[in-house]
Amino acid sequence: MSRTNSSNFSTNSADSDPPAQHQRSSLGILALTALGVVFGDIGTSPLYAIKECFHVAHGLSLNPDNVYGILSLIFWALILVISIKYLSFILRADNQGEGGIMALTALVLPRQAREQSTRRNHLVILGLFGAALLYGDGMITPAISVLSAIEGLEVVTPAVSPYIIPITVVILVALFLFQHRGTGKVGAVFGPLTLVWFLVLTVLGLRQIFAHPGVLAAISPHYAVSFFYNNGWIAFLVLSSVFLVVTGGEALYADMGHFGVRPIRLVWFYLVLPALVINYFGQGALILANPKALQNPFYYLAPQWALIPLVALATTATIIASQAVISGSFSITTQAVQLGFSPRLMVSHTSAKERGQIYVPGINWLLMVSCIGLVIGFGSSSNLAAAYGFSVTTDMVITTLLFFFVARERFRWPLWGTLFLCGGFLTFDLAFFGANSAKILHGGWFPLMVAALVFTLMSTWKTGRRLLAKQLREGSLSIDSFLESIRYSMPHRVEGTSIFMSGNLRIAPSALLHNLKHNGVLHQRVVILSVVTEDVPHVPETQRVELESVGEGIYLIVLHYGFMDEPDVPEALTKIEPDDQPFEMMKTTFFLGRETIIPSDKPGMALWRERLFMLMSRNARTATSFFGLPPNRVVELGVQVKI
Repeated sequence: MSRTNSSNFSTNSADSDPPAQHQRSSLGILALTALGVVFGDIGTSPLYAIKECFHVAHGLSLNPDNVYGILSLIFWALILVISIKYLSFILRADNQGEGGIMALTALVLPRQAREQSTRRNHLVILGLFGAALLYGDGMITPAISVLSAIEGLEVVTPAVSPYIIPITVVILVALFLFQHRGTGKVGAVFGPLTLVWFLVLTVLGLRQIFAHPGVLAAISPHYAVSFFYNNGWIAFLVLSSVFLVVTGGEALYADMGHFGVRPIRLVWFYLVLPALVINYFGQGALILANPKALQNPFYYLAPQWALIPLVALATTATIIASQAVISGSFSITTQAVQLGFSPRLMVSHTSAKERGQIYVPGINWLLMVSCIGLVIGFGSSSNLAAAYGFSVTTDMVITTLLFFFVARERFRWPLWGTLFLCGGFLTFDLAFFGANSAKILHGGWFPLMVAALVFTLMSTWKTGRRLLAKQLREGSLSIDSFLESIRYSMPHRVEGTSIFMSGNLRIAPSALLHNLKHNGVLHQRVVILSVVTEDVPHVPETQRVELESVGEGIYLIVLHYGFMDEPDVPEALTKIEPDDQPFEMMKTTFFLGRETIIPSDKPGMALWRERLFMLMSRNARTATSFFGLPPNRVVELGVQVKI
């Protein structure tokens, strides 16, 4: 079977070397856009991070040593976790330019080497659980971000306190109702608004630093070490709140495919990092000068006249941050479907130009209900902070472990160097993980519960599809045997083309056998078509199609897509011409097999998981809509299968 190299798939390389001025302009636009999408999560942490570090539950005294210690921990967390780990190293582990834990997991998917399959499967399970954790993060981030912004109204007037929850719920409902329109219409303002946000963070922090410049001494790691020495176990628990300043680290990695590494690094080092450090240090200086400001140190940075505009700006920033996390949940779901970890779901593309702008209705409504439930159930951003962070720090540990194997096997880095580097990453990853683990009973159970549920669904679907494929192979007829049988029986041939979709081109699809058995005819041209999702984000159109003629007017075709591509079978078929005969959709019939799952006591899965798989199969999106097939040209033939 050979790949086609049709001229229709050729690319023009004349534009591969744009002028330097155009490159600079594009870099500036990408940097501004990345600012609005990538850094929204980490950029809204100043709303609650310092306040949570001194939460009454920690029992931490408000004195200069503790304030300097907290600021030192925050500074070095931003340097070690974001600047060094993610920006300098993790972003190198891209899957054809795409990042994120699903893309990283795809790099370690099982290969042919039998002796490595067990270890690789364990790594895939680990990565899959990490992806499942991101759904919990997608539920908590909009809730805590928007709620913490609206809580600023309490600084303006305490009389508004009873309305904080209702206002937050209204904003969240509006946010999720907007999703079906896509981010394209407001994407142009995301970057400029976020730029204003970071400039405001800088100005607010500088006001207090100028008044108390001695706080800059906290940059020294000496204060972080002394903080642990003086506070012991309490200092360790406070790490769970310090971690809130780096919760956007995974977003940096996941969004690299949209903007590239260079714009992300440029924005971080020249704008975001300085703005965050200045604002955190400004809050530290403020609470030393005015301990009452600890009630909400971020909003107390502003003069009274600026509070309402600041609340409005903060709310806008949190909406932007929430939008990025919600879109990320849509992307993870789409990747899971393409990689075979999820049943087919309804996915709408909200932009004709931008591939990454998608909308998944089922996930959207699930996130909305969960966010509203979290806001009402937890009641305040401080309570939500107990649930926030556990999923992200677990993902950071998993990312480090997966990165180790990618660095060894893909980058060919030496063992000693890789162990030293990843061991260093794991040191602070596990410290944050341990501190956040103490919050499991106080809210950290929620993302863990969500991850366990999503992981169960994904693993059940993957295992169920494997068992189903195995059952369909048993008693099947090979293509060679099928060819011999039709040469012998010489069935009646009718005009047109019939296409039978199959996951295995070496066996005759059950729909083909049933059609021949019950109708007694074959079309003049018969195509057995398989759609394969590769372990890469995108497959170039020049490598899209494999075509093989096996005789008797029967063709085997494989369409290759990346796990971030949207399969469009009719479009792909119109670009190939077997034996100079183009495909005409009005003369083509698609035959699909529809399996009815019957749970049984056969080995493979527990009975409850088989029933769950059956339920998921019944509610999966049809192959007709998923592959873009014309509904009036589709015939479904059912078969019952026991697993």
